[in-house]
Amino acid sequence: MTLHLRSGGTSLVLDTPSDRFPVVRHWGADLGDIDGGALSGAARAQATTLGENSAWMCNDLPILPHASLGWSARPAIGLHRVDGTAFSFHPSRVSHEWDSAAAPAADGAGQEGQALAVVSTAVDEAHGVTIVSEIRLEPSGLVRARATVTNEPGGRPELAGGLVVDEITLMLPLPQGADEILDMSGHHINERRLQRHRLTAGTHLRESWEGRPGHDATTWLAAGRSGFGWRSGTVHGVHLAWSGSTRSLIVSPSHGRSLLGAGELLAPGEVLLAPGESYASPWAVFSWGEGLDSLAHRSHAFLRSRPAHPERPRPVLLNTWEAVYFDHRLDKLLALAELAAGVGIERFVLDDGWFGSRRDDTSGLGDWQVSAEAWPDGLGPLVERVHELGMEFGLWFEPEMINVDSELARAHPDWILSDGAGGAPEHRHQRVLDLCAPGAWDYLYESISALVERYSIAYIKWDHNSPLVATGHEAPSPTAGHHGGAAVHDQTLALYRLLDALHERFPELEIESCAGGGGRIDMGIMERAQRVWASDSIDAHDRQDIQRGTTLLLPPELVGTHVGAGRAHTTLRDLDLDFSAGTALWGHMGVEWDLTSADDAARERLASIIALHKELRPLLHSGLTVHADLPEDDSLRIEGVVAADGSEAVYEIACLGQTISWPTDPRPLPGLDAGRRYRIELAAPSYPELRLRPGWMDEPVTLPGSYLSTTGLALPILHPDHLVLVRATAVD
Repeated sequence: MTLHLRSGGTSLVLDTPSDRFPVVRHWGADLGDIDGGALSGAARAQATTLGENSAWMCNDLPILPHASLGWSARPAIGLHRVDGTAFSFHPSRVSHEWDSAAAPAADGAGQEGQALAVVSTAVDEAHGVTIVSEIRLEPSGLVRARATVTNEPGGRPELAGGLVVDEITLMLPLPQGADEILDMSGHHINERRLQRHRLTAGTHLRESWEGRPGHDATTWLAAGRSGFGWRSGTVHGVHLAWSGSTRSLIVSPSHGRSLLGAGELLAPGEVLLAPGESYASPWAVFSWGEGLDSLAHRSHAFLRSRPAHPERPRPVLLNTWEAVYFDHRLDKLLALAELAAGVGIERFVLDDGWFGSRRDDTSGLGDWQVSAEAWPDGLGPLVERVHELGMEFGLWFEPEMINVDSELARAHPDWILSDGAGGAPEHRHQRVLDLCAPGAWDYLYESISALVERYSIAYIKWDHNSPLVATGHEAPSPTAGHHGGAAVHDQTLALYRLLDALHERFPELEIESCAGGGGRIDMGIMERAQRVWASDSIDAHDRQDIQRGTTLLLPPELVGTHVGAGRAHTTLRDLDLDFSAGTALWGHMGVEWDLTSADDAARERLASIIALHKELRPLLHSGLTVHADLPEDDSLRIEGVVAADGSEAVYEIACLGQTISWPTDPRPLPGLDAGRRYRIELAAPSYPELRLRPGWMDEPVTLPGSYLSTTGLALPILHPDHLVLVRATAVD
């Protein structure tokens, strides 16, 4: 049976044979009313010189290729019993079920807003294992896939031992012709930098072993024909919706098609299934598009459709970290709150240093009670004034970590994750709290809940500064649901349960995922978070690229983007306020600045840009992100957001360094409707330091979208680390 699923401009053609999981015949552009069966017949590979062994019939590979099919490259399924048997999954039968909307009709499109799903059950009777796969085509055109492994020995004594799951990696085929890889790397304060590689024979593997995706996370692993850009070239990518250790790969065997896949990275023995127990893999998320913008639009649309996605306007916030650090004095914070409200701030967030003995980063972490030393009257006086000023109140936590020098560690040393021999060295003076240790999860849930209730907390900045390396449960604990050994998998699921429980108790509570900045950004955490902190660097020069990489996965309203002081805290680079604020305007805007040290003129200018952000917020947080394809060595960035109906757009034209020549050729404003005319004008007055060419945009101009999106707009002469904001409004 061949199924042709269509949704969101995507066709997914699946064969459902009786001896294997679904085989993907096509994944990409909508094929229209085509007979999937005919496509299946045309897609079968020829026999090789070695015959028709299915190891080389790579177009017949399922979404979980494995050795019993003759597949001799990296298998997608890795499991074994504790005695070493059952190492090769070999199903005796496979059955498939699908939604009625996914039935094999010529127009296999589903109802609007409905995902199309195919569920396949593969039973390996010889080894007592069942694996159920699920592949879904979402309304946005995104494809998601996962699998569940169950230990089913059927009462046979020879199969009574536990089943170890080593790997489940869902894979989809890459189109022929893909010869270039794009992924991301970086480090703390320099996350999600795009990089390109040649796609050659073998395996391109990206892994995170630190218990979270990490600051160097690949985020998307994508491939296409050389030279694909933001607006052109077909590109296919995969992302793992998981907040623990991850694996993403492209397999290019010597025979047949390349495969793109992702799965959870499991430590040896980390998942051990007793009879009747199951392991569910994270969702592997696959997107494609004509250009990277289109690939991103599918993930943005999917994320915006989630129940957890915030519906109300994103409040502009002030976070106190770079304003006061650990120096929590009520008079200073009250003055800061007054000034914050005066520039248009809508949410005031108190960062690290309010609890226990936490006067620096060496002690107190884990003691989630308000410090009587720093706050003798509690947080009430600050919270009350923040609310009187019309702002929401937010608070910083780092629940998954603990200082050895804390009351919690002294009372519960058994709550510290360890490999049984001391574990990894301390990182930033902290260790990892075992969320599965009896009592630990409940302690966090009740401590956080009590503070949320007492102070009407609207927002939690949820930090996670240390990697989970060489960490494990020291002893089996049936009540905690783990068997001892490596802890990342259990820890991640416990975190998800904690976030879900808090949201159930406090439906209006918003949570930011912060992990030393951008160390935990993935679709798994986004099922529970309403915002991410893209990076601890708010240097606007570096943020231009950090935010560009982050919004390849997340829509702008989920990405925290802050304005800092003139000199960046992390890089010591001095930047103009308009450039910093103009860069922060594009996401969930915030301020991280001691406003008591700013002069009146700076605060007035900040207030005007916050007001502009609020004016543009409905467009910025609902439209389509777009990027101009410019030469690799071009110092310019032209990026924007276009309304879904093409009625309006806003762009930034930013210069990050010296250009080769001035004036430049005109540059395109991408994404405009070619059939409409647009009024083009400056979105905000230019700042005094920028001397625009006389006459440039003194008055609005009206031009066809076909001209603006191809030939483009003549540009002003911009100095490095300066930008201008341009609005486009359809006039017909």
